[in-house]
Amino acid sequence: MQIKLSNRGTTLIVSILGELDHHSGEDVRNKVDGEIIKSTTKNVIFDFGKVNFMDSSGIGVIMGRFKNIQKLNGKMAVINLSQQIRRIFEMSGLLKFIPVYDNIDSALREFE
Repeated sequence: MQIKLSNRGTTLIVSILGELDHHSGEDVRNKVDGEIIKSTTKNVIFDFGKVNFMDSSGIGVIMGRFKNIQKLNGKMAVINLSQQIRRIFEMSGLLKFIPVYDNIDSALREFE
């Protein structure tokens, strides 16, 4: 698993490559939380375009980051969900409160 962090204004973009599971979850959690506490980060977009597997640990990572960004009055979105990952989001209930967009630009427009 690899994680790439970038910023577009006050939005942190988290691109994950590989698997988001119990082996990689803590690394993702630590890196994202380290960026969220910076005063320049207001919103977070998770890019799942290159995630080929996610388990319940991944759900926990996303849910925890959602709660953290909400405490800061920020917003979160996910983009590029494969059919398999979308199904996991649906079954876990994450889609009830985390919006999904096709690309970064559409998510960023919603944050404005």
